[in-house]
Amino acid sequence: MQNIKIDKFVLSIIGIIIIAYFLPEWGTSESKIPIDTISAVGISLIFFFYGLKLSPEKLKAGLKNWKLHVLVQASTFFIFPILVLACRPLIQDEAQETIWLAFFFLAALPSTVSSSVVMVSMAKGNVPAAIFNASISGIIGIAITPLWMGLFVNDAQTDFDFTAIYIKLIVQIILPVVLGLLLQRYLGGFVQKHSSKLTLFDKSIILLIIYKSFAESFTENIFSSVSVVDLFWLFAGVVVLFLVAFNLTGFMAKKMNFTKEDQITAQFCGTKKSLVHGTVFSKIIFGNMATIGIILLPLMLFHAAQILIISMVAARLARKTD
Repeated sequence: MQNIKIDKFVLSIIGIIIIAYFLPEWGTSESKIPIDTISAVGISLIFFFYGLKLSPEKLKAGLKNWKLHVLVQASTFFIFPILVLACRPLIQDEAQETIWLAFFFLAALPSTVSSSVVMVSMAKGNVPAAIFNASISGIIGIAITPLWMGLFVNDAQTDFDFTAIYIKLIVQIILPVVLGLLLQRYLGGFVQKHSSKLTLFDKSIILLIIYKSFAESFTENIFSSVSVVDLFWLFAGVVVLFLVAFNLTGFMAKKMNFTKEDQITAQFCGTKKSLVHGTVFSKIIFGNMATIGIILLPLMLFHAAQILIISMVAARLARKTD
């Protein structure tokens, strides 16, 4: 029987939030440490390396299995947001509006790359299709996530300027990805060779952004109204959202007569959400909003839940296949 280990990155997130609670002064606007500049450069480098990892040949080959791709992207960018939209009439006050917006932000995000591919491989799914969908999801999300958020961020009384946001997206994300794609044939081998170090770099930048977000929120006492009971209900909410989307995607995959391998890929890739894109997009879309810590909270709880649940499902499917 395969043991499910606690994800070290989840523990790192918990650790960095604790540091932000006790030492928030490093992440405030008065701090001498230029965290905003470091994270902005880090974001661009993350997506530059992301472009270097993308193989144009593999992306072209992956286009053939179009029904699977349509289902995965539909689950990621439409099923999730529609599920959260259905709960909007239940909002009764401003605090609930912020929580709902945080869930909607989570729902509008693209799929994660590395963990999706690893879990699909572990469960004996369609790995090439997983690589294609996980890779293309991040590119689609650059356009779709801000469009979804633009429908509701104005309601939250934030400064949502499409022009400024897309300029930031182009400069910090799209241009580095394109540059990476252009240099892929020259530096692709280098990136593959040092992939573990680059993953560590990615996670370090994410932790830095999370620290900054929570330090500002703790300084503004944003979490004073969030109790342990609230955290429990938030975690329960993200688990329910995941399970509904997971089972709905699986049901649709069966109705479309997918092979078992494609069913696994559809469910695993179509129901994951990227913490990398979430932390990056939150910084670009919400800027330095005091409530950004709460906006990120459901995403981080979802990240932990998806790893736990998908790991258990993948281990069970692997044992079945063996």
